[in-house]
Amino acid sequence: MTVIKINAITVDPDSGDELAHRFAARAGAVDDQDGFEGFELLKPADDRNVWLVLTRWRDEESFQAWLGSNAFGRGHQGAGGAEGGTGHGHGGGQQPVAKGAELWSYEVAGGSPGRG
Repeated sequence: MTVIKINAITVDPDSGDELAHRFAARAGAVDDQDGFEGFELLKPADDRNVWLVLTRWRDEESFQAWLGSNAFGRGHQGAGGAEGGTGHGHGGGQQPVAKGAELWSYEVAGGSPGRG
């Protein structure tokens, strides 16, 4: 069953573009991880200052294996805890742009594939 991990990252209003830039610089970094199914960075379309990092995993074990992997460690070096230790973030040894983060976990319970 697919597991969804959502990292809700709180940023200053003027730091959102930097957050997006850092994620873009790491695009594809997790793509080869066993069990990884997809990733989206969601920018608030209203006056909120919380960005959502949504990842989909085959199962909880796949997500936990990624957390313990060398790839995760390399991708999050110097993150300064900006991702709140949740398994998502920007890395790269730069100053954190996040003021806080919270990890939410969900399982897909239903839905529709939509029309492509």
